[in-house]
Amino acid sequence: MSRLKAIYETKVAPELMKEFGYSSPMEIPRLRSISLNIGLGEASQNNKLIEDAVAELSQIAGQKAVVTRAKKSIAAFKLREGMPVGCRVTLRRERMWDFFDKLVSFALPRVRDFRGIPDRGFDGRGNFTMGIKEHTIFPEINMDRVDRVKGMNITIVTTAGTDKEGKSLLQSLGMPFRK
Repeated sequence: MSRLKAIYETKVAPELMKEFGYSSPMEIPRLRSISLNIGLGEASQNNKLIEDAVAELSQIAGQKAVVTRAKKSIAAFKLREGMPVGCRVTLRRERMWDFFDKLVSFALPRVRDFRGIPDRGFDGRGNFTMGIKEHTIFPEINMDRVDRVKGMNITIVTTAGTDKEGKSLLQSLGMPFRK
């Protein structure tokens, strides 16, 4: 069992049940999945960019990333339907807990001039989305092999019904929100 999942079951879940007054343990918010996404618009001209992004995202996530393709053709961007435009991976269960632990414990503290994450990324249903400008903050990435720094979107899907419950869950799991 992951270290963070054990903390959730022993400390966080009872605190949330007491804080929000849930009558059943099934009402307690929990993590459902974490989705990682790298968008590369210029990858339609350079296929090596997609291969590098898939390899690096697979290293970070510990699971094979899939290539995302354009749904529509856009002439202004020289984009045709079916061309590769990025990659993504969705984590669940143990890999999700391991990634969240790595994100909170190792990656976010490595961000330069880090003052916390703004809490504007909630969607109204307890899910949180944040962006990272440099994927090199993860310890698996070897800086010598990276030819280009890529940004990344991270979406944390929870079972919380409101943003307040979702924020409380993520905060108690160690997510460093700004004050």
